[in-house]
Amino acid sequence: MSDPREGLTVTHRRYIPYSHAHYAGDLVDGAYVLGLFGDVATELCIRTDGDEGLFASYSDVQFRAPVRAGDVLETTAVLTRAGTRSRVMEFEARVVCRGRPDKGESAAEVLPDPVVAVTASGTVVVSAPGG
Repeated sequence: MSDPREGLTVTHRRYIPYSHAHYAGDLVDGAYVLGLFGDVATELCIRTDGDEGLFASYSDVQFRAPVRAGDVLETTAVLTRAGTRSRVMEFEARVVCRGRPDKGESAAEVLPDPVVAVTASGTVVVSAPGG
């Protein structure tokens, strides 16, 4: 029997400022996106359990496309399995807008098709299961 909380989805969007560029080409390091996954996981745990939870592990992290300063990144967590105290989630980060410095200093565009930049699975442990 599956838990009725399974399938719950939380999504955040965040503009990535140029101050977070870490590498040439205004690239942002992968740890930045993992931090955003932690944010959506926290909200998901608050919604399901009334507890912020603690990250236990990431698995199968895939960096699929670059994330750059000037991007608007949409991060999503989906609860895929709820154990007694553990919550397994699938994460995806998509670039939905991108800066276009080639068209002007502050130019940007909404991407017609979001670019999947990072995917991962993760396990969070809650201390107050079931709220």
